[in-house]
Amino acid sequence: MALAWVQQALRKSLGFAPFPATLNVRPKTSEDLQVWGDIRRDMKGVPLPPAGGEFCSARLFPVDIHRAEGGPNPIARGAVLLPEVTGYPEDKIEIVAAVRLKDEFGVQDGDQLTLEFVN
Repeated sequence: MALAWVQQALRKSLGFAPFPATLNVRPKTSEDLQVWGDIRRDMKGVPLPPAGGEFCSARLFPVDIHRAEGGPNPIARGAVLLPEVTGYPEDKIEIVAAVRLKDEFGVQDGDQLTLEFVN
């Protein structure tokens, strides 16, 4: 995320400058994991090609991120970043946004978020 080409590609693809780190989350239930698997398999996402072939490619899935308890900032726009590498954990979801989501939502490890995948 801190790599200049990644920042530039994300800015071009998403229309915002992303905070230079991801928020990593995991599906809470087996049903959530199934939904994430369906999205990975069935949605094209936005391709994020590597710079000069030196890095892996990825796909972006635009999302609205909802904080479970609401609060002053209950929704943020972002994207799930899915690296296309062999052995990438099926239950790992990396979220990019224009803001540091932990600060924006006041979340801590173990708190729940809802991702709404948007076109």
